[in-house]
Amino acid sequence: MAVNPRRALPAGDGSYNRPCTRISPSILSSDFACLAEDCNSIVREGADWLHVDVMDGHFVSNITIGAPVLKSLCQHVDCFMDCHLMVTNPEQWVQEFADAGADMFTFHLEVVAPELNSVRHQAVVHMCQKIRQAGMHAGIALRPSTAVECVFPYVEAGDVDMVLPLSVEPGFGGQKFQPAVMSKVCALRGRFSHLNIEVDGGISPATIDQAAQAGANIIVSGSAVFGSSDRAGVMRKLREAVDKAAFGTSAASFDHFNDQQGAQPMSLAF
Repeated sequence: MAVNPRRALPAGDGSYNRPCTRISPSILSSDFACLAEDCNSIVREGADWLHVDVMDGHFVSNITIGAPVLKSLCQHVDCFMDCHLMVTNPEQWVQEFADAGADMFTFHLEVVAPELNSVRHQAVVHMCQKIRQAGMHAGIALRPSTAVECVFPYVEAGDVDMVLPLSVEPGFGGQKFQPAVMSKVCALRGRFSHLNIEVDGGISPATIDQAAQAGANIIVSGSAVFGSSDRAGVMRKLREAVDKAAFGTSAASFDHFNDQQGAQPMSLAF
């Protein structure tokens, strides 16, 4: 766990098959001309966290915001800052984001692990330790093409606090949801009932049931929330879908969901 974290992660209360639901709207879809005002508004309307997409123009082709913007935002907005770094060298930015006010620091396994396989690589362990020592929670993100088995060793060893299987390719908001990725969420939830599992990419009231039934408990949604005339209503629908799926769903149900989706056996081939 993080060393003296500013804010705690959600935990289960025994009534559900996963940790408590958190809605984390992506500020990539907010109005950057009045960012603090828009973020405070979305928090008042029901957001639990704020999802901050950080892109460097190298790991992904887009460029967004960095630690200076986050630091300014934290001076005006009191909320859990859920930072997803789509960058080539995440270790370079750990302390800077901690100082800026980040609560969750999620990095991509693809840029830290020397190989994408089911081995517990020390470079990834070191990265998680550095994040936690800086006072943040450690998250690992997976591109849609990365096999979910690659992250199992870090969850089993307690190295990581959250896993984010992306349901779109990283780099741009507003992409179409990839339902096949939900088989990864199923595999994680069936194996790790305590794990915080985040989904990000194409999540809306039209797709939330698939993510909820698969086992996600942290929901990232950008354009579907910020672009709605009823933002509170959209977030309420997202939350209700996850809460409904979480109540009384067994591990066997996750296997059944996989069968319904026609999921193929997962492979470490890339």
